[in-house]
Amino acid sequence: MRIAVVTGTRAEYGLLAPIMHGIEDSPKLELQVLVTGSHLLNDFGLTVDEIAGDGFQISRQIPEISSASSGVEVARQVGAGMVAFADALVDLEPSAVLLLGDRYELFAAASAAFFLNIPIVHLHGGEITAGAFDDAIRHAISQLARLHAVAAPEYGERLVRAGAHPRSVHVVGGLGVDSIHRTDRLSRNDLELELGFQIRETLLLVTYHPVTLADHDTHTEIRSLLDALDAVPNATVVFTMPNTDPEHATIVDELEQAVSKRPDWHLFASLGSRKYISLLSLASAVVGNSSSGLMEAPTLGIPAVNVGPRQDGRLLAPSVICCGTGSGEIRKAIAQALSTEFVESIQGVSSPYGESGAVDRVLALLESTSFDTLDPRTYYDLPEKT
Repeated sequence: MRIAVVTGTRAEYGLLAPIMHGIEDSPKLELQVLVTGSHLLNDFGLTVDEIAGDGFQISRQIPEISSASSGVEVARQVGAGMVAFADALVDLEPSAVLLLGDRYELFAAASAAFFLNIPIVHLHGGEITAGAFDDAIRHAISQLARLHAVAAPEYGERLVRAGAHPRSVHVVGGLGVDSIHRTDRLSRNDLELELGFQIRETLLLVTYHPVTLADHDTHTEIRSLLDALDAVPNATVVFTMPNTDPEHATIVDELEQAVSKRPDWHLFASLGSRKYISLLSLASAVVGNSSSGLMEAPTLGIPAVNVGPRQDGRLLAPSVICCGTGSGEIRKAIAQALSTEFVESIQGVSSPYGESGAVDRVLALLESTSFDTLDPRTYYDLPEKT
């Protein structure tokens, strides 16, 4: 069975790579790799080279979807991407298309696969991110998918309430949790050598993506975040680039200016999965609005400061501190996250996204599914209460 895996961002690829290796190693499955989005952009690290460097043969590149500065650009790219994905899928003839998450690149791929009657396997559906248009995209992909592998029981239940048949929904756990357990982390010394700088005792790992749905002012938000980080004494601050959503350029410009003036602040287009997880394991706290602070950080017992509304609706571990986008609010939350009392209070915290094993469960699901006889997507009505 040919499984076409679509990847458009470095973060999503880090979660997909172990599954992709597993598909390659399976006697029942054959891997096809479709690469699009920020992977093909120099400004975001040209991470398509990392995919090839990991030994994967790339079946097709889809450059029609890249970065967007406005909603109309997103709409146009999704339309062009849908045409390109349709042509690629007709040529490749996969048994199924595997999609992870909620990006608009994946919406183009899902739409093309749906109209070609190719089954969609959707990973990490049923979640909520109320501050991003990704939220609606994720739910739309779930509606087109025939098979669902979700990170937590609550998310599976939400899909069933939305009309997915219970037989199509499988709780596998969080892929980010699995990635933590599978990664051979670099030592502090080796990591410092690879990064080219020394890591101070206080290390903040920061990612801030555009807020694409709620009322917001990106200039004010990112400057407030930088002001709050400036108030942390003697800290190494490592920023990773935002995603390619509209207004990402505003964030990048502010980050580049800030980093150029502070020797202990560093900005990376792409760290790669191993370096990122190694840094995460050493971090004093994760700051920003990336899902990594909610999914991966709790697995390592690392405090996270979740800034603003982008991730509203996700399951939260006790190690996550939510705050608004004002400088004072962020500063207060960071101080709490770094306090001895808070760090001691979250010792032994468990992640709501389960334990390791998600990759193996996804692979078992793929190997055991007869995609050529898989039932078409039909709406499931919940039984009436008596």
